[in-house]
Amino acid sequence: MKPYWNVKRKVNQLKKVLINVILVAVFFFIYLLQTNFFSWFNIAGVKPNLFVLYVLFIGLFAGKRPGIIYGVLIGLILDLLTSQSLGATSIMLGLIGFLGGYFDKNFSKENRITIMGMGVGVCFVFELGVYIINSSILSYPIEILGFLKILSIELIFNTLLTIIIYPIMQKAGYIIEEIYKNRNAALLTRYF
Repeated sequence: MKPYWNVKRKVNQLKKVLINVILVAVFFFIYLLQTNFFSWFNIAGVKPNLFVLYVLFIGLFAGKRPGIIYGVLIGLILDLLTSQSLGATSIMLGLIGFLGGYFDKNFSKENRITIMGMGVGVCFVFELGVYIINSSILSYPIEILGFLKILSIELIFNTLLTIIIYPIMQKAGYIIEEIYKNRNAALLTRYF
């Protein structure tokens, strides 16, 4: 029996490595979309924030720990490449990964409206947190009306994108969830 379990464990580890490679490749694809495509396709100069939705997705389907790890790492990369301050994006994306894991335990992922609500909520938390951290570190003057205008456009944009990518997100998410959380045995006992 031991050789069977060792083989099964090795196969699961290889699947996790493959999923992580795919998640990193998706990060680069999203980065290219964010920097190139949405530079041309924006609303009043405001682009959607796909990274918030991506880290939420990882937290929802892979769990809190991978969500936090990916959130912090993606945030650090984004801070190094695009930001004036180091740490604001990584802190907030780490928080989004944590919230994704929390939402996994307390909300259903089958309902599109629930996912849209989560997307709107985490986008709001992310943008507000980054704005507060950056304004305190870089001494930006606080402009509430301008911030609310940009935030509302970004929330609408992210909501529309969530509606569009929800089926892909759900199918890929259940594959990731099965590998990361070994839910296949739990599903059988729940239904039989």
